[in-house]
Amino acid sequence: MYNKNSIAKSFPKLFWALVISCFVAVSCDDDNGGESMGEPYFMIEEDPTSLSVSVEGISQKYVVRSNRDWKVVAQSDNDWVEAFPDQGDKDGIFSFKVDPNESFESRTANFAFVVDGEEQPVLFQINQEANVPYITILNAENGISVPSAGGEVNIALETNVEWTYMLDDESWITGVEQSENALILQAEKNTGLERSITLTIQSTTNGLSEEVEITQSAGNVILEEDFSWLTYGSTIFYTTTGETRMDSWTEEEMARGWTSTENTFTSNQKVVYARPGFVKLGKTNYGGDLISPPLAALDGPTNVQVTFKAVPYETAGGTQDDNNLIVGVVGPGTTSVPSFTVSNYPDYDADPDCVLIWEDESSTYSFTVTGATSETQIRFLGGAFDLNGVGKGKNRIFIDDIKVEIIN
Repeated sequence: MYNKNSIAKSFPKLFWALVISCFVAVSCDDDNGGESMGEPYFMIEEDPTSLSVSVEGISQKYVVRSNRDWKVVAQSDNDWVEAFPDQGDKDGIFSFKVDPNESFESRTANFAFVVDGEEQPVLFQINQEANVPYITILNAENGISVPSAGGEVNIALETNVEWTYMLDDESWITGVEQSENALILQAEKNTGLERSITLTIQSTTNGLSEEVEITQSAGNVILEEDFSWLTYGSTIFYTTTGETRMDSWTEEEMARGWTSTENTFTSNQKVVYARPGFVKLGKTNYGGDLISPPLAALDGPTNVQVTFKAVPYETAGGTQDDNNLIVGVVGPGTTSVPSFTVSNYPDYDADPDCVLIWEDESSTYSFTVTGATSETQIRFLGGAFDLNGVGKGKNRIFIDDIKVEIIN
């Protein structure tokens, strides 16, 4: 039979022995760095061991699962790919950042993962494909147009090779300046019929070449503008990201002679916006006008015809702006009509990139100016300068391909 008194007497000793043993156990754990880390492990989610990259380059993110510190170590020197960050502690994220490959050779880099000071058995390999030589003459799909008045012709290129050029006829157009990705030609004034030449851009190291036909208008065309020198924003009408108001155009762009009236209703802004190869007049509640360079080729009072393309604004959801386009002149001359109702709204289902509508016959409008002189400038205005309380309060219109030709 147990003696209750003897058990009671021995309890304090047992209690303190248990406390001391727990203290020793905790002390041992503290000596080992606190909570036990367990068996070491390291893995990248989905277990990739390589990455194939195009010539454009990439930034590829990876998620690390580990209970140790780790490093990403290149196995050889290179200046085209890096890991960032290249180390971490336990779970983390890093990326391989691969630069574009401008060379004509493929390339490979290997990386090791070092976990808690120990290199892992499998290397990670990055392979990037070689670039290929190319020459592209921008905006050359339908040839390049030159006004009869002559002047500079700017040829923009995209290429990764050294190049030279050749004209099959230099009697009226010659090269004046060549840079890495551009060629400037100088065209003489044309007083006769329409004429054309072929421009060839050719690599100096291989047989790669690209051709484009350059056509100069007949002598009666005194102004011709396709705005191909504007490269801002999107061709899609309702995508406004990147479009640039005339106040922010470069000196070179403004030197082409196109201007706009400062709108006093909106902090004296020039409410004309550059898009890739065309312009937009106006914004919500305010209109903007586009004014051409003077018709300097005219010798005296002359009758001219103005032809242009216009498209009214419509949102992605189908809401349509007002569509009144005022036309007129600055300086001498009288227009045959005061305005147009621009009714060819875009069809985003049939033409999502908004490129086909410019070729549609309904996008072309024309009027005449009687008594124009070398001081006359052609003017287009979307609705009015102040649209607050006027119709829908929005009268944005896109303009392109303006041509002025003598008709008498």
